[in-house]
Amino acid sequence: MTAPSLPIRHLDLSTMRADTHPGDEAAFSIFWWKELPLGMRASLPEELPFSEAQLRQFTAEYGAAQLSARSPALGAPLRATHEGKPKQALALSQLLVEHDLVGELDRLAAAPALPATQISVVICTRDRGEALAECLRSVTTQRSAPGEIVVVDNSSEGSAKPICGRFPGVRHVREPRPGLSIARNTGIRMSRGDVIAFTDDDVELHPGWIVEIGRAFADQSIDALTGLVLPARLDTQAQRMFQFDKGGFGSTFIPLRFDNRFFAETRPHGAHVWKMGAGANMAFRRNLFERIGLFDERLGAGAAGCSEDSELWYRMLANGGVCLYEPRAVVFHHHRRDLAGLRRQIRSYMKGHVAALIVQHDAFHDRGNFVRIFGQLPLYFLKSFLKGLLEGRRGQPATLAPEIAGYAAGLQFLFRPGWRGKHAPRLLIDGERA
Repeated sequence: MTAPSLPIRHLDLSTMRADTHPGDEAAFSIFWWKELPLGMRASLPEELPFSEAQLRQFTAEYGAAQLSARSPALGAPLRATHEGKPKQALALSQLLVEHDLVGELDRLAAAPALPATQISVVICTRDRGEALAECLRSVTTQRSAPGEIVVVDNSSEGSAKPICGRFPGVRHVREPRPGLSIARNTGIRMSRGDVIAFTDDDVELHPGWIVEIGRAFADQSIDALTGLVLPARLDTQAQRMFQFDKGGFGSTFIPLRFDNRFFAETRPHGAHVWKMGAGANMAFRRNLFERIGLFDERLGAGAAGCSEDSELWYRMLANGGVCLYEPRAVVFHHHRRDLAGLRRQIRSYMKGHVAALIVQHDAFHDRGNFVRIFGQLPLYFLKSFLKGLLEGRRGQPATLAPEIAGYAAGLQFLFRPGWRGKHAPRLLIDGERA
């Protein structure tokens, strides 16, 4: 994408009869059926506007995928495959012949009227006042109010307190020790809900986010949930590079179940737990923390880099837990606007990823984590480098150098026995609740 900006359009296929786009610029379209997210695609100006036939085709394809993935009679819920992708069981033609697609989509898109008082929302923040204000505005206007909203202020000066004061009912908690995992653990200890939902201060929530989390956790077999993370804006080259070249935070619009089968199939080769979701949109039952411990404070922003979320998912699966990826729980993430910030982020992501693989190897002695470090990642770097040589500057991944730098920085943790000897803190069942 070379356009200076890529507008994002939200198209409701349940009411849309014609596309009025003038066709004068590229666009990124996100398709919905009322409250149900269906899919997304980037289009060049010459591909727009969509014809009526294309809109009907999108409805048929996206609707059939939803019906197959959400109807127990058709085999739902789908289990994640090795790459964290769904395995469709039925053909589109079979679904269209045997089912009332529009009626079924209306049923699936209906928003539940569920209370969410058992859910605590925890937001960790560090010196991003206006972004936090936008996040809190979306949290406090949810269709169903959560039981509590806890903002953990990880700044050195307590800069989030006046922002929190603008929103009645928002609890401000200071955590001066730096580190996202430390802040999240403080949020867990200070919250009271049976379900704890996390989002980030650079995120805005869909109005139905909380109620969809409540609907998912009505299934008692679920220990954790992740949801769909869509881009809030694609105005800059850095934002588009993160979304399209790096894959953003995922692109799957149908629910998936990550359980012991996914873990057993992927464990020998390095379980791809990072494909389960993103920390900007995740929730856990409180008793899961009591069983397996809190976030590992060696990982995450302000420590090794990131992957404190995926390491917790790994630990959960290794202990028999289940995570549901539910794309009806939607958030909108503001990607880094500048290339320098994106490169720092990519470097940090890779450093944290390698650190998490070391932590997972040490905890469970799974050889697959070292297969990932010493086999898959060097091969990925080589393929990216050769792709750049073959395709010239256009194909040169601008993030390859910071990725390799992050990889090298992550390897240092192999030689730090004191660091490797630590463990994630435990959550006391009674004593540490606020």
